Amino acid sequence: MQQRPMSRGAAMLVFTTVVWGAMFAVAKDALGSIDAFWLTTWRYVPASLTMLGVLWLVEGRRALSPGGAALRLWMYGTLGFAGFSILGYLGLARSRPEHAAIIVALMPLITAIVNWVVRGKRPGTVTAVATLVALAGVLLVVTKGHLHGAIAQGTLGADALVLAGVVCWIAYTIGASTLPRFSTLRYTAHSMALGTLSIVGVTLAASAAGVAHAPQWAVVASLGGEIAYLSILAGVLAVFAGTPGIAALGPANGVLFINLVPITAFAIGVAQGHRFGPSELAGAALVIGALVASSLAGRAPVARSPEFA
Repeated sequence: MQQRPMSRGAAMLVFTTVVWGAMFAVAKDALGSIDAFWLTTWRYVPASLTMLGVLWLVEGRRALSPGGAALRLWMYGTLGFAGFSILGYLGLARSRPEHAAIIVALMPLITAIVNWVVRGKRPGTVTAVATLVALAGVLLVVTKGHLHGAIAQGTLGADALVLAGVVCWIAYTIGASTLPRFSTLRYTAHSMALGTLSIVGVTLAASAAGVAHAPQWAVVASLGGEIAYLSILAGVLAVFAGTPGIAALGPANGVLFINLVPITAFAIGVAQGHRFGPSELAGAALVIGALVASSLAGRAPVARSPEFA
């Protein structure tokens, strides 16, 4: 009887991480027609409305009240959804999906470092070593073994934006612990909705400043499939699959599935005709190996909100 829930949980996490791994390629395609600000807006407006609707159905109308925590929910939602998505898309527009996926896969290890800096929870030896190995792997991936070439092409700056977005998301997930009376669904729905207000505000300000450009409706309509994927599939359905999956397998086992994110991204790259060099493949192997080692040691932290919404 125990095997069935674990198998179901594993299937849910495979679905979630494969969807997340593919979303970088989907977003990269969309960014050819719409900028990072407007893509983020079109992604999260429907996603946040859907989340609030699900919250109402699952927890009732009273759960729609932020209960005096609106300011904190807005702050963390702005960091998590506006920060992660806008910075990530700005970086992805000038980088590759595989780079973004491998950087996002570092999230459990970076969380350990942030917890050390912010909370004084020093990571264990395995996690510390794994973090250094993983960072070396990421450097191999993003530079292809040639640091000067990466600097000249500007990809390091783009990948740094993705990393900054990851740090924003980690701050968001840590923020969940400050609201223990909120369920994961309630925290996600409220923070996403309030963060979307910031996304819309930043997008309008960027458009007024000439940094962003509002797309024509025909362009938005042509990206309906991509927006639906990013908004509903990756932003809503993958969340609901990932949360019970982690609960069924436990954090130490569940975090292993994050390795499927870069694996999926690299597989899609191969299917699209991209050929990866030895340095990129070696770097990806180092990152995945470091994550597995840290997870098996039972020391890789998992954020309360496991989704990459």
